[in-house]
Amino acid sequence: MSDALGDGTGHPTAEQIRLYQRWAAGGLAVSIIGEVQLTAGYAENPGNLVFNEASDLERFRELARHGGENGTQLWLQLGHAGALAYAPTSNPKGPSAFNLPGLRCVEITRDEVRQLPEHFARTARLAQQAGFGGVQIHAAHGFLLSQFLSPLFNKRNDEYGGAIANRMRPLLEAVEATRDAVGPSFPIALKLNSSDKLEGGFDEEDALKAVAALDGSSADLIDISGGTYFPGAKSASDRAGHGPYFLEFARRARAVTTKPLMLTGGFKTRAHAEDAVASGAVDIVGLARALVLEPSLPILWKADRKPEPLFPKFSDAPDGSITAWYTMRLAEIGADKETPDFGGLEQAILKYEGGNKSRTQVWLRHFSNESGHTQE
Repeated sequence: MSDALGDGTGHPTAEQIRLYQRWAAGGLAVSIIGEVQLTAGYAENPGNLVFNEASDLERFRELARHGGENGTQLWLQLGHAGALAYAPTSNPKGPSAFNLPGLRCVEITRDEVRQLPEHFARTARLAQQAGFGGVQIHAAHGFLLSQFLSPLFNKRNDEYGGAIANRMRPLLEAVEATRDAVGPSFPIALKLNSSDKLEGGFDEEDALKAVAALDGSSADLIDISGGTYFPGAKSASDRAGHGPYFLEFARRARAVTTKPLMLTGGFKTRAHAEDAVASGAVDIVGLARALVLEPSLPILWKADRKPEPLFPKFSDAPDGSITAWYTMRLAEIGADKETPDFGGLEQAILKYEGGNKSRTQVWLRHFSNESGHTQE
């Protein structure tokens, strides 16, 4: 999850460190910090971490140390928001230029695409030096590598556009550059959409081809998810229904890869998790909102004390409000101030937007001279 708990300069805060310490104490095998940016120019939120040579390595080492307590592996999810970069701090760039309501971006140049793999590799190398347990390359949810995979947003006619073999080229090159940087034993995971749920976009057939191609790569784990944050798209996590969202696709993916598979989305009970693993479709279960509601859920599950957390029910929720609510709940956990009472969506939105506004001002001051920022 994107916790939006960075300090506005791309560094971790005490609350963010405490959040991952809480999850480590709760019995997680692996925590993944969502949306750690390679540069300041294309973040999805001003609360994102930014990790490169300009960062204070000691502050990241502190995060790795506390988030890695109790035998937990703490991984960084390496991201580039591309066309979905947060406009107040970015000049959004995607595979192709768009000028639509809610989606405006210029086309990323061929030279910039060719530099991307080294940017992923550089941040992964720093993560290894700082003591993190692994990295996950984010190619899902409509961010840059996911945009390249989608024929709806990738209209290029060079070696990075057209057939799926070309559209997945940036992803495969990022994996191999990262492997070269960190060596054979440092875990590299990959987050991939089963589809982006948009007509004319990245579909399951293309996703299966990507999984098959990744089977021949040096990636250690494929994390299957789905959906996109493009304006107007329906979130998979807000849909009606029960149970894991993408389990049927995971079964299809199992037939084309020998890589370990992780599935994220829709797991709300211990039975959901156990059944998915027992079926052989997946090896690892990814939890998100369930761990926001109960940070100690793994320990409670193992002790047979809490088969499922209590999920809040919201009706007529405005766009983005549920994400804001869960994000604010993360802040409460990091401050050791969570309560059993569920607050309202309006208050969560106000807090979320207020936090973004204040961090944006810090971000603009701090990164005003960094290459790749709004001045470019």
